[in-house]
Amino acid sequence: MYAVVARVTINAEGTESDLREQVVPRVSQAPGFVAGYWTRKENGGLSMTVWETEEAATAASEMVRSAAPEGVSVESVEVREVVASA
Repeated sequence: MYAVVARVTINAEGTESDLREQVVPRVSQAPGFVAGYWTRKENGGLSMTVWETEEAATAASEMVRSAAPEGVSVESVEVREVVASA
């Protein structure tokens, strides 16, 4: 499995509804999706989505960069191999 780890800066109000109504449904329906977690602390966000293959994770990482909601700036996106889980 592979994970996509993304860090964002949240610049506007209302982005949580965009996350719940647009981003999460789109991501969770993508091929190879396993699980996803989105977190927030003040104006910073960190997400981790898990994918069945490296190819699916790479495609998802490109989607993060191109489909961030208005008011959200993508700071970094990484694809990492999942080496353990519980």
